This record gives sequence, C-alpha cells and structure tokens, in this order.
Amino acid sequence: MSAPLHTPPAPAHCPERPVGPLFIGLFAAAYCGVYIALVTPVTVTLAVKAQQIAPQDKQATLSLALGIGSVLAILGNPLIGRLSDRTTSRFGMRRPWLVGGLVGGLAGLLICAMTRDVTTLVVGWCLTQLSFNAVLAALIAVLPDRIPERQRGSVSGVLGLCLSVALVVGSFLAQAVSSSVVLMFMVPASVGALTVLALVAVLRDRRLTQRPPYGVRELARSYWVNPRRHPDFGWAWLSRCLMFMGTSVLSAYKTFYLSDHLGYSLAQVPRLVFWALLTQTVVTVVSSQLSGWLSDRLKRRKPFVVWAAVLYGLGLLVISLADSFSLFLVGMAITGIGFGTYLSVDLALVTDVLPSRATAGRDLGVFNIATALPQSLAPTLAPAVLAIGGGDNYALLFLLAALCAVAGAAVLQPVRAVR
Repeated sequence: MSAPLHTPPAPAHCPERPVGPLFIGLFAAAYCGVYIALVTPVTVTLAVKAQQIAPQDKQATLSLALGIGSVLAILGNPLIGRLSDRTTSRFGMRRPWLVGGLVGGLAGLLICAMTRDVTTLVVGWCLTQLSFNAVLAALIAVLPDRIPERQRGSVSGVLGLCLSVALVVGSFLAQAVSSSVVLMFMVPASVGALTVLALVAVLRDRRLTQRPPYGVRELARSYWVNPRRHPDFGWAWLSRCLMFMGTSVLSAYKTFYLSDHLGYSLAQVPRLVFWALLTQTVVTVVSSQLSGWLSDRLKRRKPFVVWAAVLYGLGLLVISLADSFSLFLVGMAITGIGFGTYLSVDLALVTDVLPSRATAGRDLGVFNIATALPQSLAPTLAPAVLAIGGGDNYALLFLLAALCAVAGAAVLQPVRAVR
C-alpha cells in the first residue's frame, strides 16, 4: 500500500465549471475502492496467506512481499504519474491508466490468492502494487483536471477520509468471507473494480495532442528536494517518515500480534481486526475534523502535529503491553486520535513549508515518499527485532515503533517557518 506519490501540476486551462455531487461521489468512491482493494491484503489477507503457505517463515514471507512491493510503489507512482501527463491516447490521458492499472491489479491479486509458494506470492503482490499505484496516480490527476479550484478544498477533504473508510470496509469484507482466502482477496478487489469502472464511464477525460519534453533530468527531479537548501521541508519529511515507521508496523503486524502474542486462532483474527480498525477509524475521523478546525482557528500547526505523533506513540506503547484484546482496543483508539490529528494538520504544515509554489506537485511527490518508504523499511527490519525473542518478540517491536513515532515529533522542533 502507498499513498499517491505524484500530484500533477494544474492544467494550463484550469476547469471553471463546477462538478456535481454525482461526479464527486463517483470520484470519491473510486478513490476509496482502490484503497479497499489495496489495503485489505496489507492489513489482513497477505498475513493470512503467508501463514497458510509458509507457517514456519510467515513473518519473513510477509516482510519480503511488503518490502519489495513498497519499493515498486515508491519508484513506480511518480513515474507513472508523469507518463500519464504525457499520454496522447484517443481515449484520454487518464482513462488508459485507470483501466490498464485496474486489470493488472486484479490479475496480481488473483495470483496472490491462488498461489501455493512464496515466490509467486511476492510476484503477484509486486504486480498488484505497481498496477494499483498506476490507478492511484491517474486518479489523483483527475483532481486538477476536472475539479475547479473553488471546489478542491471540499473534495480533497472527502478524499482524505477514504483511506480510513477503506480500512474498515476492507477488513469487514475480509472477515465476512474469511472461510475462503481467495474470496478475502477478490471480494475487496471487486469493489475497487466496480467503483473505478463507474468513474471511467462518466469521466470527461483530458485529451493531449502533443507530448511535453521528458528526459533523464526531469525523471531525477521527481525524487529529490535538497534538504540543505530547504531545511524546514527536510525536517517535515523526516518527521513523516518516522511517524509512518510506527504506523507501518501496526498495519503489517497486528494480525500476527493477535494470533501469536494474544493467542487468537486464525479464524478469529479477521473479525478482531475489523473491530480494531472500526474503533481506530471512528476516533480518527472525529479527531481529524476537530483538530483541523482548531488548527485553522488558532493558526497553529506544530503543536498539533507534535502531540499527534506523541499520542500515536503512546497508543503503540499500550499495544506493546497489552495482554488482552480489550487493552489492544484501547491502544488502537489512542493511535486513532493521534493518526487523525496528524493527517489533518501535517499536510497543512507541509504546504506551508513547500520550497516553491511553482514546484508544488514535485515537492509533494517527494514528500509522499516519506509515507511509502516506511512500508518497505518496517517489514525489512521487523524480522530482526522479532528474532530477539525467538521470533515472537512483538512487545519489543511495537515499543520500537512507538519510539519512532515520538522521534517524529521531536524532529519537528527545528522547523521555523510555521508556528
């Protein structure tokens, strides 16, 4: 799973006609649907599949799949976004990538669902990540393509809730069909397919008649902002990276934590994950709306982001000490408060410290690498931590994740451009 890494520049002629609630609804549904298809394996199904095909090496199998898949998401999303900007198809600029990425993503998930060996599982997940990130890159480009500036704030607010909604819906669907691993992969994928195709059917896509220049230098600039020239941006990037190291551990390893550490059976885990994510999402939505409003009213950013990261770390600490599902839920609720506050204010803070408005799309693309990179690093490092306790030292793993989140709060202190 990866947040979109490419936000394209606004078109030369920005749209002026407002879009109606039907298009906004279909746009948000497609955005949410892709995340349902993509995050459900990360939160539940890949772990179940890893335990099914490699019970003795399930942590290493999950780490391998998530790590390589995240690298492809990091590298592929900005590149595919740029290619989408240059597409001259008669079907439009975005539609070919929406449909093509959807087909590839469904094929990748079907491979994951049907395989009986680790190598094919990794290949299937890599195809899934690369393909669905193509869909996400094209989807986020629809925002400046079709949404006029005066509507972008409200539409972006709706899109901001899609990941949290997708986590709950995906885990609900997975636990509803938990008797079949194939259905646990493909039912959420079907929701993503239907919602994307519905948007494609009504999308008035941009048409490009001439390709803009694109060379090696432009490609390299998609991945870099000099932190020495723009230190505030650099500190904000590092803070996001550390914070998401914590969130990535919780996302990837809560399934194993419930089964190996708390002792629940594999059949019980999808239902428990659903209730945990529902608890987290409810408080995430409430805290994000309240903290975003307060941040604007008080004209302060840093205190909200700092304390949000600290709260998330506290929630991870509670989870690391949990000896029952009830205490685990308390930890999930605390992380939800921190996560909602962080998501709602951190993007505003970063917008305030962008190096240049003229390169905002590139800079936000670089910033979003800080969201995706931990999804590769955390699964790579986690097996070494777990091995300290014989392969199941989840308490230490979540404690270190908590320290990462708190460190994310600490490194924001040098930021000077915002209060």
